[in-house]
Amino acid sequence: MKNSLIFDPTLSEEELRGFSRTVAEIEWLTVILVLLYQVVFAPNPEASSNLALGTLLFAGFVLSFHYLNFYRKESNWKIAIETWVMIAFITWVLLQTGRLESPLVNLYLLVIITTALTLGKAATLLQIALIAACYVWLADPSNVDSMMLYFAGLAAQFAPMILVAYITTMLSSDIRRALIHIKMLSEKDELTGVLNMRAFGVLADRVSRQSARYSHAYTVLMVDSDSLKVVNDKYGHQAGNRLLQLLVTCVQAQLRETDILARYGGDEFIVLLPETASAGAEIVATRIRERVEAAVLTTRDRPVSTTVSVGVASYPEHASDLESVMERADQALYASKTGGRNRVTVAPGRVTAVANPA
Repeated sequence: MKNSLIFDPTLSEEELRGFSRTVAEIEWLTVILVLLYQVVFAPNPEASSNLALGTLLFAGFVLSFHYLNFYRKESNWKIAIETWVMIAFITWVLLQTGRLESPLVNLYLLVIITTALTLGKAATLLQIALIAACYVWLADPSNVDSMMLYFAGLAAQFAPMILVAYITTMLSSDIRRALIHIKMLSEKDELTGVLNMRAFGVLADRVSRQSARYSHAYTVLMVDSDSLKVVNDKYGHQAGNRLLQLLVTCVQAQLRETDILARYGGDEFIVLLPETASAGAEIVATRIRERVEAAVLTTRDRPVSTTVSVGVASYPEHASDLESVMERADQALYASKTGGRNRVTVAPGRVTAVANPA
């Protein structure tokens, strides 16, 4: 999803849908407050008629945007348009109810809070400038002796809105950072920093569906450490953890940005290579095996060499769906382990790149 530079680019489509519902509730709250004003204060017939017309048009706008599918896709621009219309509606209401002396002048705060929560700092500054222009237009300087006093009075009236905008923007930014951190923790393996299987499943399912739709190949690699148990037993679990981190570094060095690496569990990792058939994946797997074999784990006692075994399976060559491809890759990995380790096996059993076990 593309966003303008004036908007917060971190919002996902799901978050935008949630914010859109909140904006709709704020818009209906604005309508209710205007209707309550008409009931309680009973403005003159002309003002009452103008308020009724403006409220009807604004309610029709809200209905068309949220309930009649006039604008189906949620976006930052949609929320921005809604806030601009809110400013226009509130300005019209104030024009009919006493300008800046109106008890409804604080309705502008709803716009500022909405913008600060959804669109970020830059958009909030633009909204404040727009509302400030409305303030100047609505003000009546005819009864003021000094223009300095006039602008000082406007500044005093407008200052609370700037304060609300600042506080709301800061809180929104802090909450957003916390949510991003929580989301990252829920998707990443804490030890190695790669994806966990929950996140891998979502991305892999998307690749699988796209590959099936356009008849493109993809490959799954199962990569398993041959040395973790020995390292844990001889040098301790801290050394074993560093071994897994070293393995991840070696694997990542051979992958493209579009490839997906995750920790499958224990000392086993899974790699998904989009747009890659088994022949190309076999080359990648061999490079991974060679890179790990050449790496050295430093321990307190002495440097330790390590190796991995790899299983390879591709869609649609070896299986017709993601789950089956993963199963075939796991079977190929088992063949590598039982066949002597430190090797790459391509399903359904073709063994290549055999090295002499250490």
